[in-house]
Amino acid sequence: MTVALKRVYAEPSPHDGTRVLVDRLWPRGLKKADAALDAWLKDLAPSDALRKWFHAHPQQWNKFCERYLKELTSDAADAALQQLYELQKKRRRLTLLFASKNEERNNALVLKQLIDGGRKPPTGTGPIRTAASQRKRAARPR
Repeated sequence: MTVALKRVYAEPSPHDGTRVLVDRLWPRGLKKADAALDAWLKDLAPSDALRKWFHAHPQQWNKFCERYLKELTSDAADAALQQLYELQKKRRRLTLLFASKNEERNNALVLKQLIDGGRKPPTGTGPIRTAASQRKRAARPR
């Protein structure tokens, strides 16, 4: 499985495979039809507070990654991660789309590293969950 990163403003390509936007906010000035999305997983994006903090402190990339991975342990982010893993299984190529002008350091890169196994996944997430994690989730009141 190939995971690619691409700015959402770049021209869609048939080689993109499944195109998934991983930003919380819709990209400015972009029409939904022009984005050619297969999915928009808002809950995978960093919180507004973390996004604003990183914008003010771009030199603290490692701290951003640490905080972002912690945010990915929330229930909403966990569900979105599971959707992302399912999309990954269905196609040979997955393209994570982002709006950030910083193409070297953004949340899509952290997600790509998670999928590729280059980062430790947040506790309880990933394509295969532990039995204990599944039991814990099933025992929660709904």
